[in-house]
Amino acid sequence: MNKLHLAENIVCFRREKKLTQEELADFMGVTKASVSKWEKGQNTPDLLLLPQLAAFFGVTVDRLIGYEAQLSKEQIRRCYGELCGDFASLPFEEALKKTRELAHRYYACYPLLLQLGILYLNHHMLAETERERRELVEEAIDWCGRILENCSDVGICSDALALKAALNLHLGNPLEVIDALESAADPSRLAVQNGGLLIQAYQMAGQQEKAQSYAQAKYYLDLLSLVGDAVLNLPFHENNLKWCEETIKRIGGIITLYQMDSLHPNVAAQFYFQAAVVYASNEKEEEMLEALYHFEKCVVQLLKEKQTELHGDEYFYLLDEWISRLPLGSMTPRDTGFVRQNMKECLAHPAFAGFTENREFQRLVYRLTEGGERND
Repeated sequence: MNKLHLAENIVCFRREKKLTQEELADFMGVTKASVSKWEKGQNTPDLLLLPQLAAFFGVTVDRLIGYEAQLSKEQIRRCYGELCGDFASLPFEEALKKTRELAHRYYACYPLLLQLGILYLNHHMLAETERERRELVEEAIDWCGRILENCSDVGICSDALALKAALNLHLGNPLEVIDALESAADPSRLAVQNGGLLIQAYQMAGQQEKAQSYAQAKYYLDLLSLVGDAVLNLPFHENNLKWCEETIKRIGGIITLYQMDSLHPNVAAQFYFQAAVVYASNEKEEEMLEALYHFEKCVVQLLKEKQTELHGDEYFYLLDEWISRLPLGSMTPRDTGFVRQNMKECLAHPAFAGFTENREFQRLVYRLTEGGERND
């Protein structure tokens, strides 16, 4: 990664074009002896000739001279591993010097800078004094700032924002974390963004009520995400009934425990419907009907007027502020008319084709599509 390869590259690119040294020399307006010296590494082209030479070969100047402005994922992984080993085995100052040299050399390789920031976060405590430790963290924050200002990769910028927040928490700067994350946080994606960092920042800033509200919202979203992930996974394991049954047992237990059929009947309904499809595909009639009964219960909740708004319950009692920050507030994205209309499409799923003559299935379809009620 340290050595340029201009001489070797001129030879390689010239041969790719099937040119002689003399032909290349004629094009560049130099002598054959000059080209020969370039290729032997005895001399280099004039600086003003490099763009012309690169254009002739159809490559960038960086590629022509062999300069790697960006490192591959594998190279970054290898660098990180080597530096971790250096911090463990070399004097701290020596390992630090190698890290800074790498950051200087690849100042525009933002994935590398991100990993070097993480390296500092994990090793800054090895510095001898508190002042030195703070300086390392501040240096890593500067790298994150460079990434956020210059990088166009959304994923890397998101990671840099999170890392910068974590580093600021180490420095005891919760208000900076709140200022950076509050405006960027999507309330509907708190579970997968920087919710944990924001909660810690509010707690550190002494805003306990705000921290508790965010913590409860994240807890709620993590729960919805767990059930939603099960819905996505069940179809992939449809032929592995044992795995599906265990998943249905576990997630069904969570839905019951957290009363999700009333807390968030839409997510619970999706799960029970997918469970019914799995059982139907495996010709498990009794289990299919049981799953559809649970599905029906959730749909009935969705169709109740008071249940068409998002809400908490006695357990999730701090969700109101979070719900108010959602794009649609407490409104659900579908009205009751659409929910009932969608039932016919759901129950026409090909997995249920073999059960259309089943009386219980017929009654359930009628109740869900025509508005009848179940008599237990």
